[in-house]
Amino acid sequence: MEQVIRIGMDTSKSVFQLHGVDALERPVLIRKLQRRAVVPFFARLAPVKVGLEACGGSHHWARTLSALGHDPVLMAAQHVKAYLRRGKHDAADAEANCEAMSRPRTRFVAVKSVEQQAGQMLFGVREQMVRRRTQLSNAIRGHAAEFGLVAAKGLAHVKPLLARVAADDGVPALAQELFNMLGEEYRATCTRLAALEKKLVAHYRQDETARRLAAMPGVGPIGATLLGIKVGDATAFRSGRDFAAWLGLTPKNHSTAGKTRLGVITRAGDEMLRQVLVVGATAHIQQVRRGRIAASPWLAALLARKPPKLAAVALANKNARFAWKMMVTGEPYRCDQAGSLAPASPPSRPSGAACGGGLRPALTAAPSDAAMP
Repeated sequence: MEQVIRIGMDTSKSVFQLHGVDALERPVLIRKLQRRAVVPFFARLAPVKVGLEACGGSHHWARTLSALGHDPVLMAAQHVKAYLRRGKHDAADAEANCEAMSRPRTRFVAVKSVEQQAGQMLFGVREQMVRRRTQLSNAIRGHAAEFGLVAAKGLAHVKPLLARVAADDGVPALAQELFNMLGEEYRATCTRLAALEKKLVAHYRQDETARRLAAMPGVGPIGATLLGIKVGDATAFRSGRDFAAWLGLTPKNHSTAGKTRLGVITRAGDEMLRQVLVVGATAHIQQVRRGRIAASPWLAALLARKPPKLAAVALANKNARFAWKMMVTGEPYRCDQAGSLAPASPPSRPSGAACGGGLRPALTAAPSDAAMP
């Protein structure tokens, strides 16, 4: 076999397809491996650059290949698809991986450590528990309403509703038994969710970056911890604009003939992280509109001319840019009276009310990164 300089690998549950090229870009390695043969094959191979699509299990294989002395890179699937020829099969996918990793404009995904993946799993399991709790509470309310028993909105009224159902003689024995099953599962889900919340808080307290990011209005411990887990290497982005675009918080561009046409946000990137930032910004704006906290001049002017939902997306966009700057520089957060990032060494600490609450110092950002689109 001639010297292989680059290998594209298409992974699956049990079959792995390889496509390798030499220095003249000629295919010299086209092989299909079973899962058990992957590690022995790469253990015998000289160190080489290996490209994989960023998907389930790809971070594990990247860590495994790195331990064997190779240079693994992960690529988003949408970036690889552009190099896929007609037809869809494993060999073509591996060839597309090999081609995409050689292009200078291809961006790579940072390989996550086992600790980062464990933290990401914590958020995923928590989200499942929250959804299950919502499903159970809705089921209990719906079935109770069929027997003429209703309750006010909110999770706090679910347990009293179950007590009312148990004390109502008009509910048949079969229904009582089914309500008991739903109630037991609801209480068990709440207990598991409380345990997960404690683990999340412990994870947050141990993460210095998350504690700094949580100072931003509309971010909080959950958003700050998720940013630290999802963004493995913030320096992979050239600016806060690129980071916000990666999250899908920038408008779609459909410009032509010199006319700029911007639409709704792209919603690209990680859905969970984008959702947390937008929901946090929405909660912050709700507190501002209720008069519980003061808005920065920038946010107040935005709310005066734009709907709250649009303002929430704009605030999430701005928070994403601030978060990128804080993760790159390692500086804490501060906003000035205009609602922008303050200089690194201001003459005095600004009022917390101008930032929407008691916030901590200090952050520097380039004007292009701090400006909204």
